[in-house]
Amino acid sequence: MPIRVLIADDQTLVRAGLAALLGMEDDIDIVAEVANGEQAVNYLSAHDVDVAMLDIEMPVMDGIAAAEKITTSTECNVLMVTTFGRAGYLRRALDAGAKGFMVKDAPAEQLLDAIRAVHSGGSAIDPELAAQALAQGNNPLTDRERELLRLTLTGASIKQLAATLFISQGTVRNHLSSAIAKTHTDNRTAAAHTAQDRGWL
Repeated sequence: MPIRVLIADDQTLVRAGLAALLGMEDDIDIVAEVANGEQAVNYLSAHDVDVAMLDIEMPVMDGIAAAEKITTSTECNVLMVTTFGRAGYLRRALDAGAKGFMVKDAPAEQLLDAIRAVHSGGSAIDPELAAQALAQGNNPLTDRERELLRLTLTGASIKQLAATLFISQGTVRNHLSSAIAKTHTDNRTAAAHTAQDRGWL
């Protein structure tokens, strides 16, 4: 039986390219191509798939949120394949239940080996990212700090942040001060960008 693979990626050309590349293998059958995590979760709720290849940054539902839903409700194994090789993303993906994590510019043979390894119950993790994750340590931000930094990236003011989350401006400042200290930066914008670059958001 060929390995039944679903590909979820919001970039049509990338999705089609991966499908064409992987579909040339005798032991791999691309059964679905979808554009976001929600579509992947919905498809897997009605169809048997062996490996779900998920991008991370997708609209509607990102790959990490989808991975958590898939691994807790189906027998499908998840392989994250992303443009953004961030150590923080790796940790979050593994916490969500993913068995593999590769970057899109990896050689084709590595992607194929990763699919086969994940399908057989093993793991496949980009070694450079694994080393970075170990060196970087765990994500030190709280859920509230992550939420505020994500909103900071939209350009929201302290007042807008407080109104959005129904908390006081003083509470917002306290959380942001903590996040700034944890990211070793000088202001909330720099803290947000640093956290984003490390995959903590």
